[in-house]
Amino acid sequence: MTLNKFNLPDVGEGLTEAEIVSWKVKPGDEVAINDVLCEIETAKSLVELPSPFAGTVTELLVPEGATVDVGTAIISVSDAMHGDPTPADAPAPMYGKLPVDAEPAASEKSDGGAAAGGLAAGPLVGSGPKADAVKRRPRLTRSAIPADPVHGAPEVEPVQPHSMGDVLDESVSAGATDGGTAANGADKPTLGGAISGLMNRVLAKPPVRKIARDLGIDLADVVATGARGEVTREDLVSYQAQRDAEVDKADTFWGASGRPQEQRVERIPVKGVRKATAKAMVESAFSAPHVSIFVDVDASRTMEFVKRLKASRDFEGIKVSPLLILAKAVIWAAARNPSVNATWVDNPDGSDSAEIHVKHFMNLGIAAATPRGLMVPNIKNAQDLSLKELALALNELATTARAGKTQPAQMQGGTLTVTNIGALGIDTGTPIINPGEVAIVAFGTIKQKPWVLDGEVIPRWITTLGGSFDHRVVDGDLSARFMADVAAILEEPALLLD
Repeated sequence: MTLNKFNLPDVGEGLTEAEIVSWKVKPGDEVAINDVLCEIETAKSLVELPSPFAGTVTELLVPEGATVDVGTAIISVSDAMHGDPTPADAPAPMYGKLPVDAEPAASEKSDGGAAAGGLAAGPLVGSGPKADAVKRRPRLTRSAIPADPVHGAPEVEPVQPHSMGDVLDESVSAGATDGGTAANGADKPTLGGAISGLMNRVLAKPPVRKIARDLGIDLADVVATGARGEVTREDLVSYQAQRDAEVDKADTFWGASGRPQEQRVERIPVKGVRKATAKAMVESAFSAPHVSIFVDVDASRTMEFVKRLKASRDFEGIKVSPLLILAKAVIWAAARNPSVNATWVDNPDGSDSAEIHVKHFMNLGIAAATPRGLMVPNIKNAQDLSLKELALALNELATTARAGKTQPAQMQGGTLTVTNIGALGIDTGTPIINPGEVAIVAFGTIKQKPWVLDGEVIPRWITTLGGSFDHRVVDGDLSARFMADVAAILEEPALLLD
């Protein structure tokens, strides 16, 4: 038997630690090479780890929620088969199937599955014990239900009796349901046992019992108000309403108002994406001198253009929004003002000087708010994409980010970022530049406002763009020209055809 230990690998550039979010296997599970073992959260994204080994999981060495360093052993996998090995002179059985002449007899199966002919008692690799078939509880009918000679009489819901005699008759006749032994002639119920069961039974009709089961209510906890002391449907409704009220009160943000203030502080560990974002934003805000400018834009023609794209057969089934036009506008404007698509580099090659690296490609970052925090995946070589291809890339990026499946490589190498704060109804803001870049554009909400056009005040679709720039690279004149070019496309998308 060989015991293999799987160490946490470096799944991205510079990864030093990761959190075990969830295990997809447990001890005793059979795994093949490339089966998913667990999900980990790095400083970049959520990543699935495939197994490099085939065999049986012997131990999970790290619990869920723990943060461990790269190189730490997180799981052990044994490549040995369960049970005793097959004798050397016996033909090797097929995985998941016993030889025909070695099929265990029914009586042997009940004793633990020992096979005839000296085969191993444990299951073969890949042939683990099958789960029992799910058996639905049979409906109760007035006709007698024959008892199964092996398992006893089937379990049925007791019928609400109408008299003491009915209760005793039912208790005696249905005695096999408690242990499954009455059908075999052993431990037959007695009259005293029937009376004892009656004293402990909560009276309720079968429909009421079913409702209680569905709601997870113990009938013994419900105050019965029925004429004969039985729990009614109304009793369940009242009990559930009271329980819901208690849960709602406990789940509200201020639900713990009766506790001292020092006990009403929630402590949230800073790790994973949140930790990486905080570090990056602090470094960017205090290393790159930010300058921000804003411009109001009449985006009415962009709205008309988006409407036409949605009706176009070429864009059928593709989600189209004004963000698509803004993304194309940013790419177009960056080509006219290349220094906004650059990086400031301190001490290149170990020298005391600095360099500006202007990128002749656009990896367009799209800031995405996800349940795990802010992430900025980017679209590689966005400058080479047609409008339709860019729309598909934006849709895929958003879907992957919302699902928490963005990979580290998708968030590396960005050159310029767009943040769509308008999706949350915000007019504008002063975004912080993504580290390694020198510009970011905030896209505010588009709403109808009074606008002066040709001397007349008319309603138009207006948005506000906000841009932040690294003043070491982008001067005020350059930032203004870049933002004016972006605004020009939103005001007249036909310029993209030039």
